[in-house]
Amino acid sequence: MKVCGMRDRNNILDVSQLEPAYMGFIFYPPSPRYVGNDFKVPEDFPETTRRVGVFVNESNDVILEKVQACRLHFVQLHGNETVAQCRELKSHGLRIIKAFSVDENTDFHETDEYGDTVDYFLFDTKGKLYGGNAKTFDWTVLSKYDQEKPFFLSGGITPEHIEDIKRLDDFNLLAIDVNSGVEIHPGFKDVKKIKAIKAILNSK
Repeated sequence: MKVCGMRDRNNILDVSQLEPAYMGFIFYPPSPRYVGNDFKVPEDFPETTRRVGVFVNESNDVILEKVQACRLHFVQLHGNETVAQCRELKSHGLRIIKAFSVDENTDFHETDEYGDTVDYFLFDTKGKLYGGNAKTFDWTVLSKYDQEKPFFLSGGITPEHIEDIKRLDDFNLLAIDVNSGVEIHPGFKDVKKIKAIKAILNSK
């Protein structure tokens, strides 16, 4: 599981106690979950949870600055970033997640050119915002994806969706990405909902 859109120190530490594999911090100023310019990951944040910085059409200089300041393990590119930009970031030793907005008309061949450059894809619901639209998409469209590269599944996921997600056996699903579907308000997560998701994921 990846818990994204975190920014409150105490909330970050409370959620980290549930040991999500990944935690995402959004460095996109227009987002209601923007961490702010002076954000620092708490010093006692567990090393077992991978830190993911989320950026939208940002310059590589800024991305590299935040990677160093927050000791990020992954960079998630959630805008219209080119293969060339991904390749440049990769040359600095970064691991990259490239996000794509999905609806029933998505052509998954758009992912092909990124295949050799990024580590994972993320499929999110297409909407007015770059992310955090609080809506799921029809997951059956993922059957059009070639499944060659593992992906994160995002888009308004709540505890009520987990049993259905567990049935997506034929897909190369690496992790679910929860954000708006487990929030009390933007940027502040409901620990009980995340705990419920973890319990369902761990059940047979």
